[in-house]
Amino acid sequence: MTTFPDGTLSPAPWRRALVTGGAGFLGSHVCERLLASGVDVDCLDNLSTGHADNIGRLTGRPGFRFLEYDLADPACPNALAGPYDLVLHLAGPASPTDGLERPVEVLDAAGRGTRNALAVADRHGARFLLASAPADDGDSPLAAPPPAPGDAADPLAPRTAYVEAQRFSEALVAAHAGARGSNAGIVRLFAVHGPRMRTDDGRMIPVFVRQALAGEPVAVTGDGSRPCSLCYVDDAVDGMLLVAAGRSVRPVDLGSDEETTDGEVARRVIELTGSRSPLVYVAPPAAPAAPCDERPRPATGFAHELFGWSPRVPWEEGLERTVAALTGGSGRTPAVVTGHDDEWPP
Repeated sequence: MTTFPDGTLSPAPWRRALVTGGAGFLGSHVCERLLASGVDVDCLDNLSTGHADNIGRLTGRPGFRFLEYDLADPACPNALAGPYDLVLHLAGPASPTDGLERPVEVLDAAGRGTRNALAVADRHGARFLLASAPADDGDSPLAAPPPAPGDAADPLAPRTAYVEAQRFSEALVAAHAGARGSNAGIVRLFAVHGPRMRTDDGRMIPVFVRQALAGEPVAVTGDGSRPCSLCYVDDAVDGMLLVAAGRSVRPVDLGSDEETTDGEVARRVIELTGSRSPLVYVAPPAAPAAPCDERPRPATGFAHELFGWSPRVPWEEGLERTVAALTGGSGRTPAVVTGHDDEWPP
């Protein structure tokens, strides 16, 4: 039996789940939580951005299988026998850096990959959930902004592949739900952080940690006052599974209502790593399409009201855990990272 946020008890509503991108940062946490809840898991990943070490502790556990396939391969759906009653689609390069360095993979994952994942879910009558993101959640400290809403996308702009991939995958899921009656939903994840983040993916916290450990200036875009909200990975997984257990088609934002600033995050990273790095402020790489303090913020009312979800880990605690994991305990934070992986949902 497991405890829902409203206090009622219920077993996890699935027997076997397919988690695409399951060897990635977020996917590995999802696999762990499902297994701990008694759900068998097929973890699919081509290891282009995921890593086998992320799921090393799961290998050999009853109910867990790792499948090394490229989801964008037309033959991939036939290799997934199932049967599944849940498909969680997290596959594809998801960071700002990946969008710049792997644009074709980003677009393939959004197009062919999402279509194949939907086909598997439809074949088994499974609930499908796409893990998406806002067009720009501001998690890259030096990323140029995307086009303003309503502007035509410039196909030669460096971040076009990343931005349009998010839009297309969401449109594809909505089209399947509307035209084919697929039991499909979408969650938009805002600035999720925690253990197993890649140190090279260009996101704000890993960049700050790398700079601090190297003794380099920790560079913050703008004057450091831009608001940001950080969502710890355990809370994000809670929200995903609650949305997956429903039938909502409407995109659900998952992020923290607690705000801090980019400058405060950078200062805390310097403190947590014990670094002597200076904090510097730099101009964005291109003229912003909106004022510097405008970054998409999660509209979490729907998640609160319909699913009873609220983040439980304060941003400072989550940052301490994340920095400890990224540094292997080399900072002043204990290396042991605790969570609530044995609960589904909270």
